[in-house]
Amino acid sequence: MNRMKMNLREYLQQNCNNLTWKRRIKIADDIIFALSNIHEEKVIHRDLHSGNILFDENSQIFYISDLGFCGPADVPLDGTYGNLPYIAPEVLSGKETTFKSDIYSIGMLMWEISSGQPPFINFDHDFDLALKIINGMRPKIVPGTPPKYKELIEQCWDADPSKRPDISHLDNKIFEINKLYHQNNNDEQLDVLNISDVNISISVNSLISSFSKIHIFGEMPEPRNFTEEEREAYYSNQQDFVIPDSRYIFGHQTENNDSTGKNVKNLRK
Repeated sequence: MNRMKMNLREYLQQNCNNLTWKRRIKIADDIIFALSNIHEEKVIHRDLHSGNILFDENSQIFYISDLGFCGPADVPLDGTYGNLPYIAPEVLSGKETTFKSDIYSIGMLMWEISSGQPPFINFDHDFDLALKIINGMRPKIVPGTPPKYKELIEQCWDADPSKRPDISHLDNKIFEINKLYHQNNNDEQLDVLNISDVNISISVNSLISSFSKIHIFGEMPEPRNFTEEEREAYYSNQQDFVIPDSRYIFGHQTENNDSTGKNVKNLRK
């Protein structure tokens, strides 16, 4: 019997100090592979976030739960249902949810896996945050993030859905990165930085943003990406906690993580 009692957000809170890049990339690979199975069935999830990515303690694999068609039936025509930081900007601006909207959510999840905290943790989930997302605001990439992983994140959360990879391309790329890290054991030798203060902040504040809800924002502009100048100005004044360099966070890991979760689809041969 599968034991699935822990979601990704809880798993990261409990294990952030002990996760290597090897393990984090494997988590991203699990999630992307699970989404590829869903998209192969011509189904859009519509509500991907770290609260419905569940961990199977027995197999040590993450699965996707709560398919989007299980959401509320009474969403207003001018409303959007979801967990705001993970909702694609084109959906916030009133367009239909597509397969590429799920890919945007994957980009946010990949960032969350790399940082150990939910995206926009210090922002209220309101009109102001929605407008910032539409205008190109994204979380700051964690220093020390592997270049190919960083590239995938930025492709996934591009404001233009046509520039995001499809699930097949994304699955192939993360599989290649995961394979490379499992062939290289050097990642296991990195030092650990104590980030207990960060974890305390996450455990308190992330409770506010753990759930999806109906958002009604009215008319919104067309989504766009930040310019380089806007990105530099935003990051220099960012109010979120200072993210430690991941080269020092993701140190030696014991692979016997004491975690749990719930199955939808995930079985990479």
